[in-house]
Parts: sequence; structure tokens; C-alpha cells
Amino acid sequence: MKLSGGVEWALHCCVVLTAATDPVPAARLAELHDVSGSYLAKQLQALSRAGLVHSVQGKSGGYVLTRPAAEITLLDVVQAVDGPRPAFVCTEIRQRGPLATPPEQCVRACPITRAMAGAEAAWRAALQAVTIADLARDVTEDSGPDALPAVAAWLAGPPSLPTA
Repeated sequence: MKLSGGVEWALHCCVVLTAATDPVPAARLAELHDVSGSYLAKQLQALSRAGLVHSVQGKSGGYVLTRPAAEITLLDVVQAVDGPRPAFVCTEIRQRGPLATPPEQCVRACPITRAMAGAEAAWRAALQAVTIADLARDVTEDSGPDALPAVAAWLAGPPSLPTA
């Protein structure tokens, strides 16, 4: 399964938002991740359309998660950014060419489609089983108990000044 780069950025933003106590501006998230603000804004808009984050307007506005991190799965984020389409779409190749199988004999999906559907179901189940809270916990385990609090402190601080 190939995912867009936007999925990675969206997942990172969701994990970061678990540490934030106030709404986080898109520009601040872009700065934290050293990514283009316009590129990240597209991912945040996708998360917003899917109801995973909410944009708070105003001077102290920004993005917040719409529900507890334990209720947002990796599959939710993947589908928000890349859509719900299946990775494999059968085009019924077996019904083409000089030895084509007549459509009336194709009473069940071909073995290739069944295998690909099974793989996709397993992949989606695996993504459904992991939440943003699980990722935040893993960041803490991997990087130490100060990692996310340090991110929260950085987010709450003044924006960095551009360097000349």
C-alpha cells in the first residue's frame, strides 16, 4: 500500500496536538515540522473536513483535535488525507483477451481480487487498531517523558524569527 506524504505529516500533527493546551496555528505546526505552510494547510484542511481537527478562529486561533486522541485511529487519518478508496481495484482482466472467461461464469471474485481484498482488510484492521493516543504514548516511550511536554512548551512559546 502506498500512502501519500501528507499522511505522515497529518499523523505527526495529530500527535503534536495531543500535547498542546491551546489551539496551534498551522504556521506553527509547519515551522515545528520544517514543512511548507501551504502543504501542511492542505493536510489540516483534510483532517478538518473529516472532523478530526477543528479550526479555532481569532488571534489565539489554530487547530485542536475534535475528540480524545484515543478515539482517533490511524485509519481515520489515512482516509481523511488519502480517501477511502481501496488500494486495489479489479478490472476483470479474466474477461478479456482470446481466452476470456464469459461474465456469466464469473460468479465470484477472482483469486487475485480475493487475495488483494484480504490483504487490504488486514492492513485497514491494523491501522484501525492503533490510535493517536497510542502514537503519543510511543513517542514518550521512545523519546522520554519530556519529549511531548517540550513540544507543548515550544508550541506555546513565541514564533521563531526568520533568520537573515
